[in-house]
Amino acid sequence: MLPRDVISTGPLILRTPADGDAESIVRAFDDPVTARYLPLLPAPYRLEDAYDYLKLAEDKWRSGGAEWAIIEDGRYCGSIGVRPPTRWGVVEMGYVVAPWARGRGVASRAARAVGDWLADQGVHRVELQTEVENVAGLRVALKAGFLEEGRRRQAKRARDGRWVDLVAFARIAGEPAQADEPYLPFFDGGELSDGVVRLAPLTADDAPAYNRMMGDPSVTAYSLTPPASLEEDERRCRRTGYWWATGQRIELAVRDAATGDFAGHLQLMQVVPVLGQAMIGYSLVPGFRGRGFMTRAVRLLVDWAFARTALHRIVAGTDVDNAASHAVLERAGFSRESLHRELFPKPDGTRADDIEWVRLRPS
Repeated sequence: MLPRDVISTGPLILRTPADGDAESIVRAFDDPVTARYLPLLPAPYRLEDAYDYLKLAEDKWRSGGAEWAIIEDGRYCGSIGVRPPTRWGVVEMGYVVAPWARGRGVASRAARAVGDWLADQGVHRVELQTEVENVAGLRVALKAGFLEEGRRRQAKRARDGRWVDLVAFARIAGEPAQADEPYLPFFDGGELSDGVVRLAPLTADDAPAYNRMMGDPSVTAYSLTPPASLEEDERRCRRTGYWWATGQRIELAVRDAATGDFAGHLQLMQVVPVLGQAMIGYSLVPGFRGRGFMTRAVRLLVDWAFARTALHRIVAGTDVDNAASHAVLERAGFSRESLHRELFPKPDGTRADDIEWVRLRPS
C-alpha cells in the first residue's frame, strides 16, 4: 500500500484530489486535446463525470495505487497517478494536464517527482505509454527521465476508430534519470522560412500530396524503395513527430511560402551523435522544379542544424546520373567527397554509382 504523501516539487504540489477540484477537473478534461488522446473519457465531460473520477481516485488509493491533483499557486492544473504495483514492483503511470498549464513543464516535473517518490517507496519499475502522435506526451516522458523501450503497433483505438501505435517508456529504480537536452530540438515557432519556401513538420494532412509525389516516375527513378500505398504513407506521416522527438530523424514538408502549397519533402536522417553526422534526402513536386525551391530548403535546414545542434558533418548521397540533385547540393554549399561504386540497386537489376556529398560545420 502506497502512503498518501503530499509531494512538493518546485512550484508544484501533488496532493489527493478533493471535491473542490471538481469544476476545474471538468474544464481540464472537457478539452479536445484531452479527449483526443484519452478516448475512454466521456465527451462532453460533465460535473457528474468529475465526481465519478474522484470516487475512482479514492478507490485507486484503497487498492494500492495513487492519484494526485497537480496544484500550482493554489490552482488545479492536472492529475497524475499510478496503478497498484504488481507482485514484481511494477507500476504504470498516467497524467492529464489542463489546457491553461501546458507548455510550462508541469507534466514532466510532476512525472519526474512521482517517479523519484515511487523509487523511495520500493517500486522497482515505472512504466508509461504514449500515443505515437502525441508529441507533447513523448517530450514529457523524455524530460522526466524515462527511457524509450519500443513501439507497440496498433495497440489502441483512437476515438475516431483508428488503430494507433503506442510508445513504451520506463524508469528503473536506481538508474540515473537525468534528462538530456534533445539532440534534435524542435524549430522555434514550429517552422523555418526564408520568405520563399517554408519548412514545417510533415503531417498526416500531407499524406495525399506526398504519396502522389513519391509515385511520380521522375521520383521513383532515383528512389531505393517502391512507391507505398496512401494508407502506408499516411501511417508514416503520423510517426514523424515521434521520430523528431526521440532524435531519430526530421521529416519536413517543403511549402510555397506565398500559397502554403506542398512543394516537396526534405529529411534529416541517419543521425549519428557519436560522429556528429547526419544525412539529408529530398524530393520535389515536378511543378515546383526549376525555381530554386529545394536549394533554398536545403540551405535553411543545414544552416539551422549547424546553429542549433551539435552536428559537424551533413552528408548526402546521389545517383551518379541525377544531375538535378547534384546542382541542388552544389548551390547549397556541399562538396563532392567520394564515390561509392555500384551502391544503388536499380529496378532492371543493374546497380548505379553513388556520389557522396558533404557540408561541414563552419569553423
